[in-house]
Amino acid sequence: MVPDPQRAMLDRIVAAVRDDARIEALLGTGSLVTGGFDAHSDLDLVVVEAAPVEDRRAFAAALGTLLTCFSGEHVGEPRLLICLYGSPLLHVDLKFAPRTGLARFSERPAVLWARDPAAIEAWRSEVSIGQASRDAQWFEDRAWPWLHYGVTKWARGEYFVAIGTLDFFRHMVLAPMMQRQAGQPLRGQRRIESLGGARDKLLPTLAGYDREDIRQALVNATKLYVELRATDPPPRLTPQMPQALLDCLRP
Repeated sequence: MVPDPQRAMLDRIVAAVRDDARIEALLGTGSLVTGGFDAHSDLDLVVVEAAPVEDRRAFAAALGTLLTCFSGEHVGEPRLLICLYGSPLLHVDLKFAPRTGLARFSERPAVLWARDPAAIEAWRSEVSIGQASRDAQWFEDRAWPWLHYGVTKWARGEYFVAIGTLDFFRHMVLAPMMQRQAGQPLRGQRRIESLGGARDKLLPTLAGYDREDIRQALVNATKLYVELRATDPPPRLTPQMPQALLDCLRP
């Protein structure tokens, strides 16, 4: 069930696209599809274009009280407009693209509105579904350079960068490995607390602004990675690891 603020916004967006000849369909993705949608959820929407929507900010501003918005180059998606509305505060992601530019989704999108429902449903049934592959070797190839980066920042006294690297490592490696081994979609640290045992395993990888605290968190992150790796070993282990890294972390 979609809470009232998000439902009201969805109704306004559907009304807007219905009256806009440039729009072919409106799709829902994210938790609208996967479940778990609640009062804190943002709206992840795909605006399927029949003709380019050049004035995307104007389009977004017509949907409600737009406080600010920006495009998604930082996540490699310039077609994405990230919007904050208020009040109440509501995050809405609007991705603009023609059908030909939408070849793959991580989950099958929901059709919220379509000008030609049969055509959109036929296309929707054929699009590629699935996340980019992250097998055991993907994690092994990246884990050690990322951990070593954090170690060098700790050694130099760049503690904020080292703490940020630990968070990045949890998001990109540790949490996804736990999700993968549990047969769940890979979503970084999102809702990781709901995965049994994950909280207790990840807590020791947190660090405050303290040299010894950061050192120990890096050691713990390294050991947790090795523990998770043992459950699903990659075909090619990185030579000298983890010992070479742990040697750098000796007090």
